[in-house]
Amino acid sequence: MNLKQVHHIAIIGSNYEASRHFYVDLLGFEVIRENFREERRDYKIDLQLDGCEIELFIIKDRPKRPSYPEALGLRHLAFRVESVDDTVRELNALGIETEPVRLDEFTEKKMTFFFDPDGQPLEIHE
Repeated sequence: MNLKQVHHIAIIGSNYEASRHFYVDLLGFEVIRENFREERRDYKIDLQLDGCEIELFIIKDRPKRPSYPEALGLRHLAFRVESVDDTVRELNALGIETEPVRLDEFTEKKMTFFFDPDGQPLEIHE
């Protein structure tokens, strides 16, 4: 087997404007390509950030993401940052709420969570 790295992660959002604004304008992802798929009546936006790609599908009327208790499957996405404290200040200044900063019990590094417009948990970790 010749697996090299994760190519992309796919996320389903419910609102084109809100999701695109959050990932592109607020978090700084670059749009690689963006298409409306008539046959599926959805949008597919391919995003990139420092080699990490996200396929953002905007599909109305999807069931909400289960949260508590957590369901099987993808739990969250985590982004490495130089300073969690600085990043929290930047996110909060953009109107994005964050959970309290805490130490990862295994790495002993600072980390916290915030959420995309559809409730997908996103983590920042030093």
